[in-house]
Amino acid sequence: MAEIDDISQAERAYRRLRAEILQGELMPGERLRAAELQDRFQLGLTPIREALMRLSSESLVEAEANRGSRVPDASAAELVDLMSTRRVIERACLAAAIGRGDASWEAEIVASMHLLSRTPLPADPDDRAAATQWEMQHRRFHHALVAACGSEWLLRFWNTLADHSERYRKVRLLHRRETKAEVRDVAAEHQEIMAAVLARDVARAADLMDAHLIATENSVVRLLEKPQ
Repeated sequence: MAEIDDISQAERAYRRLRAEILQGELMPGERLRAAELQDRFQLGLTPIREALMRLSSESLVEAEANRGSRVPDASAAELVDLMSTRRVIERACLAAAIGRGDASWEAEIVASMHLLSRTPLPADPDDRAAATQWEMQHRRFHHALVAACGSEWLLRFWNTLADHSERYRKVRLLHRRETKAEVRDVAAEHQEIMAAVLARDVARAADLMDAHLIATENSVVRLLEKPQ
């Protein structure tokens, strides 16, 4: 029973830590001390350490010799590399999904777009609950677009890249009212992408997705490089 409980605790620790990193509760560069997390999460030290190791394998946590762990720093250079890679994978997933998708796939795209359009953006940087809710619906829409690609490996890579993109996009989402964020009509961009996908126009859908991802990347880079 003890072993089963430890596994359960490790999974809970992993999910909570992962969510806090992706949602911005734990900030880039923040130290992750196992004893402090144990007290805050009310979980055992071993499950906390297992969760940190698991997140380290996903590059969501950095382990430092003799210094414990920390949330990876956010950098413009890494973001550019990340988004360049994501665009390659996104194009492959999107083209395959458009070729394979059926009516159920189309219905999920339309439903997820409707929910996203009805989800309000956060009012200010402290409105993390609204940011999390919007991000969840945003992720659902983007996943719906590629879900019919037919490749578990492509979707695995897509999900990893989307996780790391989410960590960066939260910077812009929570500071979207700042001039440097250059907020666009993202809802209109999503509608255009959806229309191209449902029309089975691979070239237009891929180009619109590229432009969408590049615009977000540029906005976040400007925010990361602003004077502190």
